[in-house]
Amino acid sequence: MQMTDWFAQSQAQRRRGRYDPWLLAAAIALAAFGAVMVASSSIAVADGQHKGDFYYLTRHLMFLGLGSAMGFALMKVELRLMEKYAFGAMLLGLALLLAVFVPHFGMRINGARRWINLGVIGFQPVEAVKLALVLYLASYLVRHREGVERHFFGVLKPMAVAGLTAALLLAQPDFGSAALIATVTVGMVWLAGARMRYLMILGAPLVPLAMYLALSTDYRVKRLTSFLDPWKDPFNDGFQLTQALIAVGRGEWFGVGLGGSVQKLFYLPEAHTDFILAVIGEELGLAGIVFVLGLFALLVGRGMVLGLRGVEVGQRFAGYVAFGISLMIGLQALVSVGVNLGVLPTKGLTLPLISSGGSSVLMTCVMIGVLLRASFEIHRAEDTRRMATRVAAPAPRPVATEASQPLPAAARGRIEPHIGQVHAYE
Repeated sequence: MQMTDWFAQSQAQRRRGRYDPWLLAAAIALAAFGAVMVASSSIAVADGQHKGDFYYLTRHLMFLGLGSAMGFALMKVELRLMEKYAFGAMLLGLALLLAVFVPHFGMRINGARRWINLGVIGFQPVEAVKLALVLYLASYLVRHREGVERHFFGVLKPMAVAGLTAALLLAQPDFGSAALIATVTVGMVWLAGARMRYLMILGAPLVPLAMYLALSTDYRVKRLTSFLDPWKDPFNDGFQLTQALIAVGRGEWFGVGLGGSVQKLFYLPEAHTDFILAVIGEELGLAGIVFVLGLFALLVGRGMVLGLRGVEVGQRFAGYVAFGISLMIGLQALVSVGVNLGVLPTKGLTLPLISSGGSSVLMTCVMIGVLLRASFEIHRAEDTRRMATRVAAPAPRPVATEASQPLPAAARGRIEPHIGQVHAYE
């Protein structure tokens, strides 16, 4: 009886769903590895600013803990509620992007208005807008599935929302985040079934616009020229990239050892944030970089697979959310890695879950929580379908054997002799 109760309870738990263990393991590994590297790369910076050796590590762990708590809370929230309030969240995100231009509320740092003043800390609204946009696009793609697949205007509407968001980011200016949001939007709409020719029609005018924006300001032109040949001016425009390449080159195969980086000692700017991968390459070598890339490949690849499975079992909102969050984290990581290795121009994008930061770390943890919730509901739908298939399947018909075949009439009428009768004949 106890065994039967245990089996019934196990089946009930499976029907309730489960969180994907691979996603969770990859996220925890990235966060733990990031904390170690923030400690290694930020001690010299914090000491030079007279803030205490572990100032940036303590700050990083604080935001990581707060983000983990928020992500854990969202893991318990049904996605239907997020879908219900996705449009309101998008409107709030756009309002926050406008708030950075309000005097005394928006904060100007290094010539850019990307932060709002919350009193104790500053918050970067674009990090919240990334999640809000993914939820809104997933909701739209579910509600207007046929229009997106067959009509041009069905594709135009989500692209217009993304265009408005990108325009507000360019006004800050934040070219990197604008390009990231535009790319993720195109990816989600295409994965939802939009025709490629519609996307090409909408994207064709953006190519000259992007070229104009890239060449319209001096600092963007300098970034492009220094990226193409950083050694031409290694002590001015190409300083960041040349120092990053020196760090990666010093690491060779297995690095100089954890904590042994020289470039982080005031040679490499932003060693604990935008260029933390260069420090990883110096201290842990190519092996450390491959390890980081492997964890991101596991996280993003698993998220994309879950998105496909969600669409297959009818959980389209969960599937599109998995697509969007995976693309957002994966593309941002790809850009950060490319910048550190000199493959892409310098952008102010952090390495998710690894770089030291406040808003970025916080909202990345929240996005991971939503992604885990999507995995829970996708697994639940798969288990429900599997159980329904087992219940509906007809019982197999018994296979006829020689022993089960009826005897012919002549055989049934024959009288078999008993043992006693056989001895009587003797």
